[in-house]
Amino acid sequence: MKYSDDLRHGRTCVYNLQAHLVFVTKYRRGVFTKPMLEDMKQIMDKICRDFEGELIEFNGEDDHVHLLVSYPPKVPLSALINSLKGASSRILRRKYEIRTHRNHLWSPSYYAASSGGAPLETLKQYIRNQQTPD
Repeated sequence: MKYSDDLRHGRTCVYNLQAHLVFVTKYRRGVFTKPMLEDMKQIMDKICRDFEGELIEFNGEDDHVHLLVSYPPKVPLSALINSLKGASSRILRRKYEIRTHRNHLWSPSYYAASSGGAPLETLKQYIRNQQTPD
């Protein structure tokens, strides 16, 4: 995969796909701390790379996280989201011994929007300005 400016070049396509994602904890419980969010960023960055994508921006508060991801057209966004939520839940619950209702860290719903409507810098700034817990 080659990268030039904002365009990605695959073997048979040129693309520029980004999505703004928001994941909320089950029942909006405030469980995240700053170290947890730092670990989550590393986990989600690796998952994006496993899908040949990129975690462009990440931040969150004690009950939700925002991600700006770039992904190739061969990856269904729902598959990427399922992996991001599933792996992060499994790893964080084990490492931090988070006790959740029926072992569900995340709400089953999520927010996803194409970032084509707003300038990327606006989305990046919005994500950076989340109220990260101390």
